[in-house]
Amino acid sequence: MSLVQLSYRCPTCGGALQFVEGKAVEIVDGKIDMDSTKPRYECETCGVAYRELLGSKYFESFPIPKREKKLLRTGDIPPMKLKRDAEGKCDCPRCGDRMDFVEGQPVRIIDGKPDMENVKDHFRCPHCHSVFRRIASTDYFQWSEK
Repeated sequence: MSLVQLSYRCPTCGGALQFVEGKAVEIVDGKIDMDSTKPRYECETCGVAYRELLGSKYFESFPIPKREKKLLRTGDIPPMKLKRDAEGKCDCPRCGDRMDFVEGQPVRIIDGKPDMENVKDHFRCPHCHSVFRRIASTDYFQWSEK
């Protein structure tokens, strides 16, 4: 544990620190999490947070815990219009990450059977592995199993 005095600038990168209020007591993995109740300063660039020790004006540093993005249930995703940007990507309605646009291709024969999976245009998310397929010649896309 290293202690530092802060001038409300990150000692590592020199960027401005964001003040984060303490939250209510939470239960994480079946245990009471008291660390989140204390206010702290965070540097998003470095991924480091600083918490004051007993009003001493000295701060201990610790990594900001990475939070997993919450996935929407597939039944909660209504059909919607999806548009690709200049890079051929758009935001995933399920996880919020960036999806890739996959253009339709001719039918391929794989192991003696026709593979119809990539015949029509669709979006595919590399993060949550969701596939959104176009609904019958409309501009709307819907989540699809595969």
